[in-house]
Amino acid sequence: MIDKLQALKQQALLDLEAVSSLEELKNLKVRYLGKKGSLTEILRAMGALSAEERPKVGQVVNEIRTELEEKIDACGGLLEEKTLAEKLANEKVDITLPGRSVKIGHLHPITLTMREIKKIFMRMGFAVCEGPEIENDYYNFEALNLPKDHPARDMQDSFYITEEFLLRTHTSPVQARTMQSLEGNAPIRMIAPGKVYRRDYDATHSPMFHQVEGLVVDKNISMADLKGTLELFLREMFGNSVKVRLRPSFFPFTEPSAEVDISCVICGGSGCRVCKNSGWLEILGSGMVHPNVLAMSGFDPSEVSGFAFGMGVERIAMLKYGIDDLRLFFENDLRFIRQFK
Repeated sequence: MIDKLQALKQQALLDLEAVSSLEELKNLKVRYLGKKGSLTEILRAMGALSAEERPKVGQVVNEIRTELEEKIDACGGLLEEKTLAEKLANEKVDITLPGRSVKIGHLHPITLTMREIKKIFMRMGFAVCEGPEIENDYYNFEALNLPKDHPARDMQDSFYITEEFLLRTHTSPVQARTMQSLEGNAPIRMIAPGKVYRRDYDATHSPMFHQVEGLVVDKNISMADLKGTLELFLREMFGNSVKVRLRPSFFPFTEPSAEVDISCVICGGSGCRVCKNSGWLEILGSGMVHPNVLAMSGFDPSEVSGFAFGMGVERIAMLKYGIDDLRLFFENDLRFIRQFK
């Protein structure tokens, strides 16, 4: 039995010298000292020894176990040092390399344009009002002089959620809500910026886009006040050299109504591809608030009057920055967006 133990010890030491990794060392320890290891199997056979032989064999077994454990631990320490040294050599960090610069974001061109529009009107004393994007049919249409059978509803292909609720097609409902939240004939000077939704998608239309609509109500408000306000805004936005003209038009919620044009910001009014050689660009719609709209919101058309206007923010941004396709605003192409940093 003792000779067998000594032979086992010599074999274990030879195997230990051949170990080159921590994984191999772990397997060797299990093979010789584990619960089912070679040394454990010899211990289980000690029951067949005589009472005199058992203490001697037990002493040898303990000495061999202690020696093997010490040598395995020592080998493990050396292998750990070797592994760490190799890791440090292979994963070395060059601290002389410059650090990575932090990428700082910037505002989207739509946000930049929206902020500029707000600032210009706020300097003129306009309040900024907001409302829900999911609107009911009454505020989106009826309160704006568009009953259910009105043919002008066909001009706006809407996203209906139910028969009574839809994604708002313009920010005009905010005007109606603002008028109805105030006492009758109270003066109003407000703009309503925000997202609106219509079923269009091409180079000049998007199913979701942004509008800014404005409303002024007070005594003795005239078309001259409307024209003066819009001229001031457009010159602030596009420069003092821009010319402004009003053309007769039709909107159900204003009477009279007018389309507002500016001299082409690309060619200065001389004629080019952008303005179709007319020298003019359509920029927004406007008009005097229809008496029916005033009356439905609790205002007396015989005592007060008002004007309203509405513009697409994307349209303003396209003209201001020379962008030829509205879809670029929503495709999130960084090559496009980084130009506005």
